[in-house]
Amino acid sequence: MSASPDRPISTVLVGFGHGGRVFHAPLLRHDPRFDVAAVVTRSEARQDAARTEHPDAVVVGTLGDALRAVPALELAVITTPNATHGPLATAALAAGLHVVVDKPLVVDAEEGERLRHAALQAGRLLVPFHNRRWDGDVLAVRAAVDAGRLGSVRSVESAIESWKPTVGKAWKREAAPAAGGGVLHDLGTHLIDQALVLFGPGEAVFAQLHRNREDTSAEDTAFVVIEHASGVTSHVRAGTLEPLARPRFRVTGSAGSLVITGTDPQEALLDRGVPPAGVAAAAAGLPGASRGVLGAGGTAEPFPVGPGDYPAFYAGLAAAIDGEGPPPVSVEEALAVVRLIERVHAAFPVRRGPR
Repeated sequence: MSASPDRPISTVLVGFGHGGRVFHAPLLRHDPRFDVAAVVTRSEARQDAARTEHPDAVVVGTLGDALRAVPALELAVITTPNATHGPLATAALAAGLHVVVDKPLVVDAEEGERLRHAALQAGRLLVPFHNRRWDGDVLAVRAAVDAGRLGSVRSVESAIESWKPTVGKAWKREAAPAAGGGVLHDLGTHLIDQALVLFGPGEAVFAQLHRNREDTSAEDTAFVVIEHASGVTSHVRAGTLEPLARPRFRVTGSAGSLVITGTDPQEALLDRGVPPAGVAAAAAGLPGASRGVLGAGGTAEPFPVGPGDYPAFYAGLAAAIDGEGPPPVSVEEALAVVRLIERVHAAFPVRRGPR
């Protein structure tokens, strides 16, 4: 098939919580090569919201209902609790659909291999949604490294931290790490993926995992040290109990250091209803948005950090479906993250934080 505004890819959005409503739905609406023909959610309130935001879509309670209601579906976007990703993606592939799966792809590497095999057997694309590769700060780090502004990179500190003293979602409160719970399967997936994409394959050589909140059974704070085959060492931190967050990035090389503070604005702006096409303008001068400083030899200068480019994911997906390039994220890349997280959990048990 050839995706175009005149022949858009018929898409079912499976899940209409934060991920489906804030990320996938706006990005799909933004790209005329996709058409949200169906939305799957069991929640009556979310069904009402989906009908309001997608009046031309069929809104149903199960993927099976969607497949029966819209036989011409071509793409399923899975954005449901982590432990359900594998079964839903398997069902969608069996029905002949291409599949996008929100991070993490799966929570078990063996399940991920079965899913990869199912996609190959079906002749369909299986594409993990690692959208935060297109955060403005990540793109800025890549630009600085590619331009040689830092020289030979030696070490990286990367953190996504927030202040959330209670867990908002019931499944996140209840899920143990083996069922996809914990900050490593959430923010950690993005941070580890970014480190591996920017600096090459690596292994976790040390980690500290702590459970500080009373209302969760998994870690809410994680620190992981990754040694890359390239010689770079990454220190990755994810946490939800940080009143004052660390810099987003500190990248140190033989010729200088790049420090980026603040938060990529895309999620917050999309959540406010700003369409993807308006994010760049809305982000200009936004308090708390990302800022970069490049230092070398006792001097420092501003380094540009753009607003990011989440639409690039679905642009790349449309091209891949048309056979015009590789998918924007590969299954192998996602499974490298899953395996690293598995090894961290096996070697470094979650400890109870101070009371």
